[in-house]
Amino acid sequence: MMNWEKLLSAKRWGSEDKYNADPAEARSEFQRDYDRLIFSSPFRRLQNKTQVFPLPGSVFVHNRLTHSLEVASVGKSLGRIFYNKLRADDQDIDTKLPLISEIGNIVSAACLAHDLGNPAFGHSGEAAISHYFTDDDGQKYKSQVTAAQWADLTHFEGNANAFRILTHPYAGKGYGSFALTYSTLAAIAKYPCEAIAGHNKANIYTKKYGFFQSEQAGFQKIADELELQKESGSPLVYRRHPLVYLVEAADDICYNVIDLEDAHRLKILSYQEVETLLLQLCNDPKMPGRLQEIDDDDAKISLLRAKSISTLIHECSELFYNEQQTILDGNFNQSLIDGIAEPYRSAMKEIGRISVSKIYNYSSVVQIEVAGYKVIGGLLEEFVPAYLNNNSHYTKKLVELIPKQFITSRTDPYSKIQTVLDFVSGMTDLYAVELFRKIKGISFPSIT
Repeated sequence: MMNWEKLLSAKRWGSEDKYNADPAEARSEFQRDYDRLIFSSPFRRLQNKTQVFPLPGSVFVHNRLTHSLEVASVGKSLGRIFYNKLRADDQDIDTKLPLISEIGNIVSAACLAHDLGNPAFGHSGEAAISHYFTDDDGQKYKSQVTAAQWADLTHFEGNANAFRILTHPYAGKGYGSFALTYSTLAAIAKYPCEAIAGHNKANIYTKKYGFFQSEQAGFQKIADELELQKESGSPLVYRRHPLVYLVEAADDICYNVIDLEDAHRLKILSYQEVETLLLQLCNDPKMPGRLQEIDDDDAKISLLRAKSISTLIHECSELFYNEQQTILDGNFNQSLIDGIAEPYRSAMKEIGRISVSKIYNYSSVVQIEVAGYKVIGGLLEEFVPAYLNNNSHYTKKLVELIPKQFITSRTDPYSKIQTVLDFVSGMTDLYAVELFRKIKGISFPSIT
């Protein structure tokens, strides 16, 4: 069984020797996590990474950065509500658990970071990287890596990549340059297992995976410190840190509701379609009358969105509080959204169904996915063999385009492939397209 006393730690990755165990000093450490993330380059680059709809456009739609900010806002509310419930039950909770009041800040920081590892073009970018190794030129490297490393490459995972970005000592960046707290790092890991144990949909914590082979020892270090429940040592599998459920819920709430808002702005869904879906979540019998007082459809949907998110925050926080013991035992095997009460659960399932049929398969969304496949695949087919072999004038020039921070001193194929993946997965949509066009000779760089 896991316990809050161990699960909440202000110890910092890469700065363990500077750790101050004084609770009075530690209370602000998780806000520092938030600040470090929001001022970081990887976070700023999310501004030009696709959430769902192509960027840029004349109509505002969400990108990865605006999505992450909204998720962080919802996550903070979820964490704060849980803390308030604990304090209402036990007035001495802050004395017993000095860091418990920081749960909202931990969840909020983890929410900011949850998409840092996603490559350009959203999930299509992840699929394109995997496809390069399963069905393209990358197949030839299978014999040069271990089975566990091959699983990392053939199932490239943004969640694992986020953990790498936050913990890997990139050249010139210092060891653990983010130096986030252990609890924030653990709260990001939706799937705390290695790749060869992932993609087992029987368990919520193994649906995908949470760390590459290169970061496995680092994750184990954090898990041991926080005393996460270990399910298996080989392959390595842990049960989730409890706060992962709140981070996941914040993400689920935001993308499900806000994708509808974006779809209306782009005229993919009518106002009436969105109203019908969101009214089910509003939990406000006066809402139809309030909507009649507003003339602008966008303003109406903003109100529906706000009330829907409020309802879902309440439902998820209530469920998390009521199921706290099951979660601490590592036995809560569904997301909070999937466990909320009716009629809200059915309403969310209907939103999911409509989103898949009408939004995620909309022509421009599919076009950006297809383009992403070509662009990401094209970059990998140039840079991976160039960096692994680097035996011609052409390949040497290509390697010079890789920023020095990504270059590794290691010589094994897995590490060198990761160098290219670090470079390519960190690109924004626009930069990836521009670089692809230039190295393929489709366009030429301007001289400034």
